[in-house]
Amino acid sequence: MSKKTLKPSDGELEILQVLWNAPKISVREVHAILQHKRDIGYTTVLKQMQRMLEKKMLTRNEHEKPHRYTALLDEASAKRNIFAGLSDTLFQGSAMELVMHALGNQKTSPEELAQLKEWIKKQEENE
Repeated sequence: MSKKTLKPSDGELEILQVLWNAPKISVREVHAILQHKRDIGYTTVLKQMQRMLEKKMLTRNEHEKPHRYTALLDEASAKRNIFAGLSDTLFQGSAMELVMHALGNQKTSPEELAQLKEWIKKQEENE
């Protein structure tokens, strides 16, 4: 499976988000960060990261002790893959329906609405 088609699980995404924000950290450090969000065992994080290493989502520097991990799957690719999957399966390929659903279920700030309006304006200019 290539990095471009990897679709991380929820648990893998949690770990990837930690590594995207703090690359080159140990399993113990990842565990400490996740532990602040929810109760999760160290061995659970370790095993998950070992699987992610096998799937080529992560890389590990074995010359350092403790080993330091870095995400190989970049954030933009992961978001693109997850979005495509949601759009295709849950919203039958309609990106508009997905966006409308997301905006309808969340409180949208005035800043976010301004960004959305600016994005729409740019899209109209590029037509």
